[in-house]
Amino acid sequence: MKKELQPGTVEQKIVYESGNEMAAYAAHQINYHVMGYFPISPSTEVAQFLDMMKVNGQHDIVLIPADGEHGSAGICYGASTAGGRVFNATSANGYLYMLEQMPVQSGTRFPMVMNLVCRSVSGPLDIHGDHSDLYYALNTGWPILMCRDPQAVYDMNIMAIKLAEDADVRLPVIVASDGYFTSHQKRRVQTIASREDVHRFIGEQPPIGYPDTLDRDNPITVGPYMNEPDYINNCYQQSVAMYNAGEVFDRIRKEYKALTGRDYPVLDLYRMEDADVAVFLMNSSSEIIKDVVDQLRVKGIKAGSIAPNMIRPFPAKEIAEALKNVKAITVGDRADSYGAHGGNMVNEIKAALFTYGNSSTMVISRIYGLGGKDFYAEDGHHLFQFAIDAVEKGKVEVPFDYYGHTPGDPAKKPQRVTNPMKYEDLNTGLITVKQEEESGKLAVKIPPLRSLTKKPKRIAPGHGACPGCGIFSGLELFFKGIEGDIVALFHTGCAMVVTTGYPYSAHKATYIHNLFQNGAATLSGVVEMFWERKRRGELDHLNLKDDFTFVMVTGDGGMDIGMGPAIGAALRNHKMIILEYDNEGYMNTGAQQSYSTPIGHRTSTSNVGSKKGGKQFHHKDTAQIMAATHIPYVFTGCEAYAQDLVKKAAKAQWYAQNEGMVYGKILIACPLNWLSEDEDGTNIVNAAVDSCFFPLYEVENGVTTITYNPEDKNKKIPLSDWLKTMGKTRHMTKEAYAEMLKSFEEEVERRWSILKAKHENPYL
Repeated sequence: MKKELQPGTVEQKIVYESGNEMAAYAAHQINYHVMGYFPISPSTEVAQFLDMMKVNGQHDIVLIPADGEHGSAGICYGASTAGGRVFNATSANGYLYMLEQMPVQSGTRFPMVMNLVCRSVSGPLDIHGDHSDLYYALNTGWPILMCRDPQAVYDMNIMAIKLAEDADVRLPVIVASDGYFTSHQKRRVQTIASREDVHRFIGEQPPIGYPDTLDRDNPITVGPYMNEPDYINNCYQQSVAMYNAGEVFDRIRKEYKALTGRDYPVLDLYRMEDADVAVFLMNSSSEIIKDVVDQLRVKGIKAGSIAPNMIRPFPAKEIAEALKNVKAITVGDRADSYGAHGGNMVNEIKAALFTYGNSSTMVISRIYGLGGKDFYAEDGHHLFQFAIDAVEKGKVEVPFDYYGHTPGDPAKKPQRVTNPMKYEDLNTGLITVKQEEESGKLAVKIPPLRSLTKKPKRIAPGHGACPGCGIFSGLELFFKGIEGDIVALFHTGCAMVVTTGYPYSAHKATYIHNLFQNGAATLSGVVEMFWERKRRGELDHLNLKDDFTFVMVTGDGGMDIGMGPAIGAALRNHKMIILEYDNEGYMNTGAQQSYSTPIGHRTSTSNVGSKKGGKQFHHKDTAQIMAATHIPYVFTGCEAYAQDLVKKAAKAQWYAQNEGMVYGKILIACPLNWLSEDEDGTNIVNAAVDSCFFPLYEVENGVTTITYNPEDKNKKIPLSDWLKTMGKTRHMTKEAYAEMLKSFEEEVERRWSILKAKHENPYL
C-alpha cells in the first residue's frame, strides 16, 4: 500500500477497497469490544473481513455469531449496556427483523455503530440495493450518516463512534451505504495510517462517567417500566439529543477535516450557488448526477444537485436555504412510502420548504432505482428534465410518479411450460405403510428403487444450483417415498433461490416462500386452513383422492434463525413435515458459519489463521432438539443410503397425515463451499455416516432406533478420514490442530454413545 501525504495533520495511506471492506477496516482500527452479527447480503462481507483480520491477530473484537438478526441486535444491546464499544452490520429484512430492538437502544441511550448496507425489503425477495430498509430506520431515534462511496464509508465510520459517544448525544448511530453499488465496488480510499491516530481522534476508551451494568458499586436498572409523565419526558430528552447530534456532527466533521483534509458538511451542494433547477439524490446516485449537472451547465442550463450526508436529524433548515432561489427540484426517492404521494425524502423536503416559508420552489417526486435498478447519467438527464419542464410550463403536471418502470405486456404473461403432475403418476401404489397393532410401529415396504424411477420429479431440471450440489438429489430421493400430492414451502436459502428466479419456477407442485425464519409458522397456517376448509366442504370440488402432504424444506442455517417458529409448530403438532437439508453453513449468503457447522470447520466467518483455526464451538443437533418436543417422528438420512431415506420418507408421510409433526434432517454435500470435487458428494456424506459424525436413526413416538450402525458392519472409520475428504477441514488433521480434532472426536463419540444407549433402552 502506497503511503501518501494528504492535506491535514495526520499521516495517511492509500488503499483500493470496497465499501464493506472499508467498514471493516475502520472497525478494526477502532478495535471495538464486541460485534454481534448474522449474515445477510450484501452486508455479510463486513463480518467476513473482520473475521479474516481476527484470525491473523489484527484486532481484538469479539465476533459473536447470532441465531438471527433479532438475536444479533440483542447481543449488541446487551454489550452496549456493559460499557464497551459495539459494532454491527445488516441489510434489508435483517434490519426489519431487529427493528423492535432499535428504539429500545436509542430510548435507553446506549451508543453503538451499525452499518446499514441498504437493500430492498421483500417481498418479493430481491437482494439488490435501494433504500426501503433505510426508510424504516427514520423513526427509530438513531442519527443516520450517509455514504456515497467507499471513502465516505471509512470516514463516516470513524466519525460515527465519536458522535455516538459525545456527551450531548449518547445515541446509537447508523452508517448507511448502498448495497452492491458502494458495498462491493472497489475504489481508491485514503485512510488514517495508524490506529493510534484514530484513537487520538475518537478517544482511547469510551467516555467514563456514564452508568453501565458492570459497575458493582453503582447498580442500575436498565429499561424500567415507565408511566407518564416520565415516558414523555424521556422521549423529549431523546429528541433533544437527536437535534444535538446535528450540531455535534458539524463540529466533528470540522475536526475531521483538519485531521484528514476531507469534509462532510450536512449537505453536499454541487453548483447550487445560482441554480434554477436541481435534483436531490442520496448516496451512490448523487455522484453520478454531478456529471449531469456539468453537462447541463455546458448547455447554459443553471443546474445543481443536493445530497445529504446526514438525514437524521433531517437538515430541514439547510435544505430550505439551499433551495431559496431554485425554481424547481426533482427529488428521487429510492423507496416508496406507499400511499403518501411520494417517498420519505420528498415529503420531508416539502415540509422543510413549508416550515421555512418557501412556497415558490416547485417539487417533483419520482421513485427510482428500486431493487438495484442501475442509475445512469441518462436517467439523471430525465430527472432534470422534469424540473426544466415545470419551470417552462409554470407548473408541475405530474407531482408524483415512478421512474424507470415498464408497463406490463399481456402477451408476455408467464406461461405454464409443464402440465400439472397426474395423481396416478405420483401415487405408484408400490409403497405400503401399515401400523402394527401390537407394537404401534409402522411397517414399511418399498420396491427396488429402480421401480420408482418413473415417478415424476417434483422439481424440474434447469434450476441454477452449483455443480455437485446435493440438495436436489437428496430432496428428490426423499420425495420418491412420498405418494400423491404435496404442498411445499421453502425457507430462504440455496434451494429456494436457484429454483424460483422470476418469471421462471422449477417447482412442479404448489410452492410457497416466506421470510427466512418464519416458514414453520407459515406452513402451519396453510395446514390448518386446509383441514378447516375441508371440514366445511369448501374443497369438495377439487376431488382430492388423498389429502395433501405438507412439506417445509429448510437449510442454509434456516434451523438457526427459524428454530423458534419450528419448535412452536412442533409443540402445536401440526400435520406437516419439516425437512432440513444440512449443508453445514449459510451457503446461500457466502458460506458463513451456522450453528450446524461443526467445530474446526473453515467458513467465511470462521477462517483459519495464525490466531484461530475454524469454528470454535460444536454443532447443533437439531434432530435431538426436535425429538425433545415429543413429536411423533424424527429421522436423519442421506442419499448415500437411498433405501433407508425412502423408507423414512414413507413413514414421515404416514405420520404427517395421521398423527402430527415430522422432522427430518438429511446431510447434503456442498462442493463449492466444502472445497471438494463436484463428483465426490455421495462418498463424502457416506464417510460422514461411517465416521459416526452423522448417524442414521429415527425417533418414533419417543423410541430411538439406529437404522444403520457402521460398527456392526465393520465399516466405522476414523473421523479424520472424513475430514481429509474436504478442503474446509483438511487443516484439522495437522499437528497444529490436534487439540481441536481431539475435542471433535470426543464429542462425536459422546453423542454416538448416547444414541446407542437410547437405541438399547426405549425409555431414554
